[in-house]
Order: sequence, then C-alpha cells, then structure tokens
Amino acid sequence: MPLQMNRKVFITCAVTGSGSTQDKSPHVPRSPKQIADSAIDAAKAGAAVVHCHVRDPETGVPSRRLDLYREVTDLIRAADVDVVLNLTAGMGGDIVFGPIEAPFPVNETGTDMIGGSERVAHIAECLPEICTLDCGTMNFAEADYVMTNTPGMLRAMGAMMTDLGVKPEIEAFDTGHLWFAKQLVSEGTLDSPALVQLCMGVPWGAPNDLNTLMAMVNAIPPDWNWSAFSLGRDQMPYAAVAVLAGGNVRVGLEDNLFLKKGVLATNAQLVEKAASVIEGMGARVMGPDEVRSQLGLTKKAPK
Repeated sequence: MPLQMNRKVFITCAVTGSGSTQDKSPHVPRSPKQIADSAIDAAKAGAAVVHCHVRDPETGVPSRRLDLYREVTDLIRAADVDVVLNLTAGMGGDIVFGPIEAPFPVNETGTDMIGGSERVAHIAECLPEICTLDCGTMNFAEADYVMTNTPGMLRAMGAMMTDLGVKPEIEAFDTGHLWFAKQLVSEGTLDSPALVQLCMGVPWGAPNDLNTLMAMVNAIPPDWNWSAFSLGRDQMPYAAVAVLAGGNVRVGLEDNLFLKKGVLATNAQLVEKAASVIEGMGARVMGPDEVRSQLGLTKKAPK
C-alpha cells in the first residue's frame, strides 16, 4: 500500500474502556448517564464515532450487564447530537491462570469466559451500527492474564454480527490478528470492505513503533477502512501518524488520561485536540452521516 495521507478523517472516541482507570481520574465515566454524557460531549467536540464499554456504577469496574448497555444506548440515541454508536463485544474472553506451578484451576476472580451468544447479547439487544471484534488471542499486560479469542469463537461471533447487520470493527492487536481478519473476509464470515482498528503499544501485542505500524498498514487491503491508536503520551502523535499513513483516528480516556503532562483530560478535550491535529495537517474531520456513507452503515433503533 503506497503511503498516502488521508484528507477526510473520522475521529472515534473510546469513552471509558475496561481498564483499571476508574480511580485514576475523576473524568473517567462510570454510570450509564456519565458514559452517555461523556460520549455526547465527545460527539459535540467532533467525534463521529463513540466506542463504549459499561462499568459498575458503584465501583467503576468493567461490567457486561445488559441493562447498563441499554441505558447508555438509549441516552446517546436520545441526544440532540448525532453520532455513530460502537459498542464493545470484547468482554467474556478473559482467562487468568493460577500460579506458575499450578495454573489450573484458573483464578475465578479474574476469569470471565462465556459463550459467543452471550458475548454479543447486548449487540443483538441494542443494535449499534458498529461493534468490536478482537481478532485473536494474546498475553495481555498482566502476568497470568490471556485475552482469549479462538478461531472458532471469532467465526461464530463474526457470523452473528454479520447476521444482525452490525459492522464489526476488527481490533488487531498484532500482525496475526490482521491475517486472521482477512481469512474471515475471504470465507464470507465478515463482509468486505472491512473496518480495522490497529491497536498499538498494548503489552504484549504489536509494539509501539512506526516500522510495526507500517507493516500492519501495508497488510490492510486497499479498499478497507482503518484507524489506529496508541496509549498515553503517544495518543496524539499516533493521531498524526495515522492520518499521514492514510487512516483515521481514535482518542479517548480508554487509552489515555492526560491532555498534557500533569493535566487530566476529558473525552471532549481529547477529541478537540485530535481535531486540531487533523486540521493542522490540512485534512478535514468527517461527520457521522459521512462515516455511515463511507462504511456502509445503517442507523438502527432498538428492537
């Protein structure tokens, strides 16, 4: 793929995520209303897409509760600003093994393994335009935690998403994840052109360097749409790099808590800063209707 700057860029705001950030910043939203309000503010700041997880309203820890997704979805759809809704389908594939010399039984406190239908139950209920599909298994930061997405599970979940008319956003944390995503498209499990999110610098996936990023970019079929992000202080540099390499941009508190050193950010502030980077490069920030047209999305109401 030749290096060609993207002149029409959409911004995704990853609003809260499932990481242990709930006590690190007062701006990380917990309740459905806080998550929806933060997503709406991000949309008003220029995000065409909002990517949402839900959390326990009291503790802030990640949750899979259907009623929480329902409330977030309804609040965002009732807002006075339009935005493309992207819900995670990444939870339910977590294994935390026991000690090194006795990995079984697994650690029940951290392990969360459920079936494919349950993993997409909130997608079927809420019918967002986009939902994520973490396209592989990897050692994920902590010593004994494995993010688990087998080929069989991914084929099943991908088929469910396609049947629901919800576009999967393929989250590729490493080169093999992108390889398997192309296999899913070639089999007809996922429709083409696909949508990819390149997730850079997440231990222990694709390292946070330009050589690896460009290797992944060059492996993306030319008619697919893609975005990229990195973590922490590298969030904004990767916004610029993604645009320069022909892609779109993701920012948000899921990946970075700071506006600059020592200054905690809101989602809206991160979107505003990303928009200024994009426009400063001579590109234009796209709105949600343009994104729907480009990605072939249909805005749906709940059942």
